Amino acid sequence: MSSFHIDRLLDTVIRQEASDLHLTVGKPPTVRMRGRLIELKTRDLEPPDTISLMKAISPERAQTELQEEGGSDYGFAYGDQDDPDNSARFRVSIFKQKGDVALVLRRIPNRLLDIDKIGLPPIVKDLIRRPRGLFLVTGPTGSGKTTTLASMIDHINMNLDRHIITVEDPIEYYQPHKKSIVNQREVGVDVPSFSEALRRALRQDPDVILVGEMRDLETIESAITASETGHLVFGTLHTSGAASTINRIVDAFPVSQQAQIRIQLSTALMAVLSQTLIKRIDTKGMCASYEFMVVTPAIAHLIRDNKSFRIDSAIQTGRKFGMQLLDDHLWSQYEQGMISAEDMIDRAKSAEQLIEKVHRAGGQVGRPELDDAEASPATA
Repeated sequence: MSSFHIDRLLDTVIRQEASDLHLTVGKPPTVRMRGRLIELKTRDLEPPDTISLMKAISPERAQTELQEEGGSDYGFAYGDQDDPDNSARFRVSIFKQKGDVALVLRRIPNRLLDIDKIGLPPIVKDLIRRPRGLFLVTGPTGSGKTTTLASMIDHINMNLDRHIITVEDPIEYYQPHKKSIVNQREVGVDVPSFSEALRRALRQDPDVILVGEMRDLETIESAITASETGHLVFGTLHTSGAASTINRIVDAFPVSQQAQIRIQLSTALMAVLSQTLIKRIDTKGMCASYEFMVVTPAIAHLIRDNKSFRIDSAIQTGRKFGMQLLDDHLWSQYEQGMISAEDMIDRAKSAEQLIEKVHRAGGQVGRPELDDAEASPATA
């Protein structure tokens, strides 16, 4: 029988405020804290251990999918949900590797962050009150897109009477009904796919639709159509930067449709928020760095005319609308002593320019050694 208990591991993740738990054969259970992987002080996991841990938390549906397709994703709640300090939701990915079972669990905090506390530009509050349009939140995996979207949905839920439909894979933050009605649909449980959920959502009298992932042409097309027909649609893409987001959407369509999609995007798209998460050096934890574009008539014109290469300069001149480029926000956070020069350079779009700015300001860019607190393993 395995000596590993899933409850102890999950308690460790919550207590240490780790973001992820990795369970794979040949390594001890490993947590990600402030971006770094740290092994727990235990023996290495063996094949029976990961099978036992997987079975302890996986529904039958996920176990069947693992056997038939080699992997499955789902979410579950752990701990007393009335005690946010000792509970969390977890998004789980189980998969096969070298014939053995492996798991990655992402901790979803129980407390929804207030929209003011996550550092979004103030204009976001005004934008999400609008009755229609497409608002995209983009960034790499683990950049906090889900948290940002959940905070925006919660703000609408608290302040406006709307019917909100979310389509997620899996559901991460649970949104209780407040001033709004919130119906959350999980792909694979409540509905077979994102595109099918979107098609059906239009018959369900929605005001706001959240699409967890715009991962295929049909879903992208449905999201644009929904935003054109009088709905506020939130979506996510794994792109970095506003201009590349426009290009990614247009390039998803056949060449014969791209001119038409640019016209549709120029009227439907409301804003693009691209973000990345960076370790703070002034306090514990992480902070988000943003690139933010509001679609003004000038930017709509650039989208329509296939001049996305000029969007960055339009963002720079649109500061009165709350717009900012990622590198400008990174530099601001570095100047305030929130992030290190090294992490700023790693995330920058124009690393060379920021290195020059650091040197002109009398700073250095190097790779410091881990401090003792970060280098030492956590205990389960």
